[in-house]
Amino acid sequence: IVRDALTAEKSKIETEVKNKKSQKKAELLDNEKPAAMVAPITMGYKVKSSNYGWDQSDKCVKIYTTLSGVHQVPTENVQVHFTERSFDLLVKNLNGKSYSMIVNNLLKPISVEGSSKKVKTDTVLILCRKKVGNTRWDYLTQVEKECKEKEKPSYDTETDPREGLMNVLKKIDEDGDDDMKRTINKDWVESREKQAKGVLRL
Repeated sequence: IVRDALTAEKSKIETEVKNKKSQKKAELLDNEKPAAMVAPITMGYKVKSSNYGWDQSDKCVKIYTTLSGVHQVPTENVQVHFTERSFDLLVKNLNGKSYSMIVNNLLKPISVEGSSKKVKTDTVLILCRKKVGNTRWDYLTQVEKECKEKEKPSYDTETDPREGLMNVLKKIDEDGDDDMKRTINKDWVESREKQAKGVLRL
């Protein structure tokens, strides 16, 4: 009788263990399901791009940006928003990412209505229609112009060489340290004195 009772109890426990195992499996499956549903949301990862080249014609400024495989995404996934002095490009869901490129403070105004974009193999071409045709843009943006002009020496070779020298001396006087200023002032005074003596000799 005891043996029968033990055997019955044993099979009862085994059944409970089996049920618990299958419950755990079901729970694990339930936990895995939401992860699979969350995955597509990661497709919206955004990458900022500032890699472009540009060129111009009499009517347009052309900006080229290289994005591998861009010609394979649907046309509506490539969007460009223009204002009179800026544009921003958004390419959605390209290789699981979105790419954005914003260029502000264009050197000169553009025609919003006349501007457009073209998608070519691995490239987006942005065409900014110049508001005033037949004008040359030396730079794409105002910021680029200011940076390049700061790098240029302050004297101009076209003007009087003495004026150029004066500009250089002025710049040193404004930006140089005290030792530099003292040396220049001393040389200046000595050269003035030599000039004065030369005049007196005449």
